[in-house]
Amino acid sequence: MKWVSAEEAMLSLKTGDNVYIHSVAAAPAALISAMTERGKQLEGINVYHLHTEGAAPYAAPELADKFHIHALFVGANVRAAVQEGRASYIPVFLSEMPILFREKHITLNVALISVSPPDRHGYCTLGPSVDATPAAIEMADIVIAQINNKMPRVQGDGFVHIDQIDFGVAHDEPLHEVVPGPISEVERAIGQHVTGLIENGSTLQMGIGNIPNAVLASLTGHKHLGVHTEMFSDGLLPLLENGVVDNSLKRSHPGKTVATFVMGTQKLYDYVDNNPGVVLLDCQYVNNTAIIRKNPKVVAINSAIEVDLTGQVCADSIGNNIYSGVGGQMDYIRAASLSPGGKPIIALPSTTKRGESRIVFMLKHGAGVVTTRAHIHYVCTEYGVVNLYGKDLKERARLLTSIAHPDHREALEKSSFEAFR
Repeated sequence: MKWVSAEEAMLSLKTGDNVYIHSVAAAPAALISAMTERGKQLEGINVYHLHTEGAAPYAAPELADKFHIHALFVGANVRAAVQEGRASYIPVFLSEMPILFREKHITLNVALISVSPPDRHGYCTLGPSVDATPAAIEMADIVIAQINNKMPRVQGDGFVHIDQIDFGVAHDEPLHEVVPGPISEVERAIGQHVTGLIENGSTLQMGIGNIPNAVLASLTGHKHLGVHTEMFSDGLLPLLENGVVDNSLKRSHPGKTVATFVMGTQKLYDYVDNNPGVVLLDCQYVNNTAIIRKNPKVVAINSAIEVDLTGQVCADSIGNNIYSGVGGQMDYIRAASLSPGGKPIIALPSTTKRGESRIVFMLKHGAGVVTTRAHIHYVCTEYGVVNLYGKDLKERARLLTSIAHPDHREALEKSSFEAFR
């Protein structure tokens, strides 16, 4: 590994290169800034990344002819660029993102990563975000690492030896934090409904946000819960600290909390630092349905933008405007349905902030189906939970209407009567 400044490291970047950026809270801000400046002198730099926190200066409108962004998951920092056509979205399951690199469907010239300082054996770690980054490191021609003293050392697949790094850039900066907001009454009601489905000894998968946090806050009376999830946030900490989550009944990695990345506050990053009870593993493994389903009573808790009366779930777009991504929803929905005693759950408020129903007769024009009507089981709003598995279209419409907001039920009943009579 050669120690250089960020600007010196970026001299290796050439016109037409394909660049991978490390994910979520580990996005290397100093390297991103230097790449953006270097890219102004070049043409046609292709940037690939999952969700990243922090600034994305390469997505500025005036740089559209310099950088083309291929987002595997769309975060707030590139959403406008995608929706305005200055960037692209690649629909792909989280479990298959590493395959895109390892099988060279996407070739990588440069990988920009953020790591903890090397230990006495020469090993750094990828900190809070492993996900598809090991595959990017394996396949990239050049690996540039931001060495950050504030990066936690995390157990699992995130170890990177200095021999794998071409250029090291010393730059300390706090990790990107996501602070949970207050839980609303609607979210609390949804959380309580979902909690009623979770048995002792279940293995949990949950995303980020107030609905998963509301569920976790309601689980304090449970016992022997396990965690095998693509990510976890601060809402899980009280259950880990109080022993509600002990991972004792898991078949896959018993005794360990398994994820592929963590995102939250500094308290969470401090918790995973050098913690042998937490392992962050490659998302090709963590989101592998065959691995997940080995665990007992897998409960997958995911959200959606809207659900139609047949059970189709849109979770990545608002109409044809891409909002987020496919992510790992289908990986876990399918795994939970195949797990002994498992329960795949879609949980969402009954209405948008503008009062529009999120239980709809028909998805918006251009909306993407992330979870198909054949995969759906439980759907939950603040008005209750229904199980659509094994139900015909007419019965599904009746059940989903029963948990829609009362202001919209009459219109839904009329639409379903005309469609399914």
